[in-house]
Amino acid sequence: MTIILKDEDLVGSSFMKVAIDAVEGAFLARAHGKAVSPPRHHVSFPGSGDLVFTVGGILGERPLAGFRVYETFDGAEHSQIVAVWSADDARLKGIILGERLGAIRTGAIGGVAIRHLSSPEANIVGVLGSGLQARTQLAAAAAVREVTVARVYSRNEINRAVFAREMQLELGIDIRPAESVREAVSDADIVICATSSNRPVVTASDLKFGAHINTVGPKTLQGYELGLDIADAAKIISTDSSEQTRSYASPFFLTGSGNEQRVVELSDIIAGTALGRTSAAETTLFCSVGLAGTEVVVASAILGNL
Repeated sequence: MTIILKDEDLVGSSFMKVAIDAVEGAFLARAHGKAVSPPRHHVSFPGSGDLVFTVGGILGERPLAGFRVYETFDGAEHSQIVAVWSADDARLKGIILGERLGAIRTGAIGGVAIRHLSSPEANIVGVLGSGLQARTQLAAAAAVREVTVARVYSRNEINRAVFAREMQLELGIDIRPAESVREAVSDADIVICATSSNRPVVTASDLKFGAHINTVGPKTLQGYELGLDIADAAKIISTDSSEQTRSYASPFFLTGSGNEQRVVELSDIIAGTALGRTSAAETTLFCSVGLAGTEVVVASAILGNL
């Protein structure tokens, strides 16, 4: 019988470690040529929006295949569908409906980046943004590092206060609302930028030397949430999918900056074929763009742990 899960079945941070381990396995598969991860595909419905498909999976002894589809239609309610098959026996393992799986998957990708690019002693986190993506990114950071304190800033004072209160209860760490971007990030070892801003909200001068930065929000020349001087300052710039950075309708935000040629695959860092952090003083930057197939791998791992 095919399992069907919804957002309410995925509440809490208990799924994050499972998701992080699954995503790391997917990155290693990618590094060894065992991942299927083409760029996302948009199908336009003029006047309404798009259906956006990401299709992918992994090869090997237990191959997985599947897809995620989400929409960009106008409306108060948005949803996604993820379907997972065992590619060796055509068994439909399950379907997951809603937005939460995508946020868990993106958080897990960020967690893998933090595991491999931040200083092992990192324990202070600065969070910019207070939405679902910010929550799952922080949960992922806490799953891979001994986080002792986090500070969160977003433009809405109520939202950041609610974020701090609820995430402190969920994660059991000290989380405080900040009054400014600088207060949130100035002494942070790990900075999570998960906003919807099309203009830079943080620059290199706001950060401490040796910080690791995850950017989850907009990253095209039409709009981006990080100051370009952060890329200038970064010893390492990494992404989860170079193919996706080249497939946006608007060029990737580093295009023309002189830094686009420096971007390396996170999968290669994990596999040891590209250089990772070598010093606590190095600033590192991870640009999350969404590696296709990872939502399928995470969904399979969650379904297998029920």
